[in-house]
Amino acid sequence: MSCLNSILMVNNDPVNAIIDDFLAQLFARAHDPEEEVQKQLCRSLTLLLDSHIEKMMPNLPNVIDYIILKTQDLNENIALEACEFWLSLADNNEICKSVLGHFLDKLIPVLIKCMRYSETDIILLKGNMDEEDAMVPDREEDIKPRFHKSKHGAAGTVSADDEDEDPDGDDDDGSGEWNIRRCAAASLDVLASIFGKDMLPILLPILKEALSHPEWEVKESGILALGAIAEGCMDGITPHLPDLVPFLIGMLSDRKPLVRSITCWTLSRYCTWVVSDEQAKTKYFIAVLRGLLERILDGNKRVQEAACSAFATFEEEGGDTLIEYLPEILNTLMRAFSIYQAKNLLILYDAVGTLANSVGHALCHPDYVQALMPPLMEKWQKLGNEDKELFPLLECVSSVASSMGLAFFPYCEPVYVRCVAIITKSVQQTLESTQRPNEVEKPDADFLIVALDLLSGLAESLGQHLEPLVQNSNIMQLMAYCGVDQTAEVRQSCFALLGDLVKACWQLVKPHSQTFIQILSYNLDPTHVSVCNNSIWAFGEMALKMGPEMKQYVPLVLPHLIRVMNMQNGQRTLLENTAITIGRLGQYCTEEVAPSLNLFIRGACYSLRNIRDNAEKESAFIGLCLMINMNPSGVVGDFVFWCDAVASWNTPKPELKEMFASILHGFRVQVGDANWNAFTAQFPAPLKERLSAQYSIC
Repeated sequence: MSCLNSILMVNNDPVNAIIDDFLAQLFARAHDPEEEVQKQLCRSLTLLLDSHIEKMMPNLPNVIDYIILKTQDLNENIALEACEFWLSLADNNEICKSVLGHFLDKLIPVLIKCMRYSETDIILLKGNMDEEDAMVPDREEDIKPRFHKSKHGAAGTVSADDEDEDPDGDDDDGSGEWNIRRCAAASLDVLASIFGKDMLPILLPILKEALSHPEWEVKESGILALGAIAEGCMDGITPHLPDLVPFLIGMLSDRKPLVRSITCWTLSRYCTWVVSDEQAKTKYFIAVLRGLLERILDGNKRVQEAACSAFATFEEEGGDTLIEYLPEILNTLMRAFSIYQAKNLLILYDAVGTLANSVGHALCHPDYVQALMPPLMEKWQKLGNEDKELFPLLECVSSVASSMGLAFFPYCEPVYVRCVAIITKSVQQTLESTQRPNEVEKPDADFLIVALDLLSGLAESLGQHLEPLVQNSNIMQLMAYCGVDQTAEVRQSCFALLGDLVKACWQLVKPHSQTFIQILSYNLDPTHVSVCNNSIWAFGEMALKMGPEMKQYVPLVLPHLIRVMNMQNGQRTLLENTAITIGRLGQYCTEEVAPSLNLFIRGACYSLRNIRDNAEKESAFIGLCLMINMNPSGVVGDFVFWCDAVASWNTPKPELKEMFASILHGFRVQVGDANWNAFTAQFPAPLKERLSAQYSIC
């Protein structure tokens, strides 16, 4: 049967001819006593579902009945293989909804029962789940590797791509391996996203029974299920949250660590409601905040981990609402620094960094700086440059530096020096590994990336105050190497740093401008979106500083920018940065760029209209106005897009508004009132009203 499974995965055609006979043979094995046969049977049905669902449809009700039976098999290996079927079925949303709906009353109780900790789980948890183990050092093999996400964006912003959430609260049900509990929770999660509140009439009575059950394993599985359905069933579950959230807050103090830890995760799934619903915020915000803070200092490491992760989510949702509670929050987080072991320290760094991103410059208050920086710098000084723990600490310090701004200045020199040392060593190793690949191993790029990002954060936060440190280092030469590194994420972070240094200390970058412009020009390939984005952004910042000196580089760069500007379904930030950079080139190199106006004006207008009024948008529009004045025929075919882009401004500065008015009225005079009126008659009403109100034109 495993051979047939291989055929299913590799080649669909042979199976099409024999699918009905094949299914008949599979069902003939339904009661085979061999474990491996049962496992392969369930796997075969899942593979057929993926590859031949149209052939499966007549038999799908029978298959579903059988898989429900096998999902509750006493043999966990068989049950897990069966449970995978539900995740595959959920991949086909419409079929799942039409066929599985009739079976939810059978399936949901089975999934929730499977979400209890099994005997195997409890053995893997070492049989002792009540211990106060906060002071027990972690083993190195227990610490998962962490991966840094590079810095990118219009103004050197940090990527905030969401990480996959673990429906089991984190990766510690003992082994960290995929098991029936995790699979059942994931299945309930995806089914909730498909069926939504329609599941609740079946689900709520089961949840009510589980949550009030005297056995902790049953109660814990109910709390896990409540968290699993949060996203998909939010509309239907919201009326019940005034009862459920206080229950969860109470469960944070349960005597069982596994109950406390899963409660932290489930609360994190509902913290959007706690923060955004005004009545909920009044009643539960402080209780959830303090409940999670208390669990951050729990005596059990699993609970600490879950609480810290949940609190990071709470911070993201709470934003500046957290500012008035900063003394309490910082006191807790700093106490955690003194009791956490290596594994949980990594999560603690993330919670501190998330707090900094959430409360912003509120963190620069002297009391908060004094509370936060000494413990961070103590950790900073203890760690070696190759210590894996340095990794998340660098990310944390980067966020803190960005939030504190100039308040971080007293701490910046050791941070700057260490980052340059890390970059230097990485560049040297990279060069050596290129020259002697069989002798020297290529360095871990993540250390290089995070060091570049931290320097970028310092430049963004401290501006010209960073100049003496930059002047006394070889960072420009190091960046020239990083800009040609084979790893795209290294180049991405390098160009973010370059743009920030251009803004912070241009006079130090200027002597190297030709080198950097050449490097940037090699990275204008939009297939590497983030690299291209940062390259274009950095080039735009250089254009703003160099002004007319940029003319010699227009032939080198403009064709690439036009190609990006005309991409179909291009990434929004990339297109916006490209439009801004083209506009800046047009501002200072009008004669060189204006002849190509018709090649990019529509895309530029479309992208720029979506940006809020700011200095970047203003510099782009000044350039576009100058180019239109020099080459008015270049905008004629797309003049409606220009009008729409002009109307996107709420309060342009007087000089810019005058330029807009001059172009609009100039076109009206040129084409005559009759043609103008016919042209504007096609405008949407809001556009006509806006232009009329601001420029008395329509």
